[in-house]
Amino acid sequence: MRKQDFSPTLLDFGPVQFYLARHFGFCYGVENAIEISYRALEENPEKNVYLLSQMIHNQEVNNDLLSRGIKFIMDTDGTHFLPWENVNKEDIVIIPAFGTTLEIEKLLSDKGVEVQKYNTTCPFVEKVWNRAEKLGNEKYTIIIHGKPKHEETKATFSHSASESPSIIVQDMNDAIHLSKYILGDKRKEEFLTEFENRYSKGFDPENDLKRIGVVNQTTMLATETQAIADFFKHVMASKFGEANLKDHFADTRDTLCYATNDNQDASYELLKTDADLAVVVGGYNSSNTSHIVELCEHRFPTYFINTEKEILSKDEIQHFDFHEKKKKVTQKFLPQKDLVKIVLTSGASCPDTLVDRVMMRLLENFNKTKSVEEVLDLF
Repeated sequence: MRKQDFSPTLLDFGPVQFYLARHFGFCYGVENAIEISYRALEENPEKNVYLLSQMIHNQEVNNDLLSRGIKFIMDTDGTHFLPWENVNKEDIVIIPAFGTTLEIEKLLSDKGVEVQKYNTTCPFVEKVWNRAEKLGNEKYTIIIHGKPKHEETKATFSHSASESPSIIVQDMNDAIHLSKYILGDKRKEEFLTEFENRYSKGFDPENDLKRIGVVNQTTMLATETQAIADFFKHVMASKFGEANLKDHFADTRDTLCYATNDNQDASYELLKTDADLAVVVGGYNSSNTSHIVELCEHRFPTYFINTEKEILSKDEIQHFDFHEKKKKVTQKFLPQKDLVKIVLTSGASCPDTLVDRVMMRLLENFNKTKSVEEVLDLF
């Protein structure tokens, strides 16, 4: 099979060049979710149409849905805008692409709300749930690599906990701490505090960490998930011996979705360019977009923006610092030189048209640029 080409596309406008990631923008799951949401509105003009939470982590898309009449039941952290008592069986409730917990599904079912007709859960998220079910059937404890407060992680945890003891680790640091309980270096009492609210009911670290398998939130960095899985494989071999490893560690294949993998692989290729800066477009609470920002930050000054409106002028850009979780304004973000090279990409929940608008806004800050038609004629 021919290796997929992830090298970036170069658009040369004269005084400014853009390196565009080979893969960015909407994935199948997001496109499907948006299409179903608009269909739900069209098919139910006289009914209340609710979304459990944000359809995707993109402010522009969610604002458009709100403007068309959709209402959110809660925010991404589970804080309610609307009490459950206000939802009845005549209402339409859309399950977002991240999926939802079994508990919420049951609550809606008990109310008589039909949730499957407009269920937009991404098939790659469901693939992770199926993997967790298989691990549970084989009596493995499930370790989920994910952000504990992310809707997808909460949904995956709910499904996996119904099948098997389950626990969430956010990063390698968490994995290292959990390994100390596997190896018997720390006591059960410490576990209950250290991993509070991140393990399933009745979890016993002395008994439930003898057979483990790793699944993940689909938008986590592939390299991090693989490193965590490899780490636990090494820990189990150390504890039980290489000859017995298969009895204690489920060597699962990676569960990231293709769009996350492709976007991240394309981002690694961007790092090989000689760009002056990077602009990453997407929702501030988008997990996969923040990972792309994180990758770019290792190589370039990187600006994480939501729309073209945040490019205030040639001298100013308003951008989001996801480490500190706040907006910042940077002066003179464009270097003063004859040729400026810009990496431009986005996450899987960002419309391609938004990236186009950002590029056009950046172009306004340069003189005597080639026209878009002239540049595209070269392809």
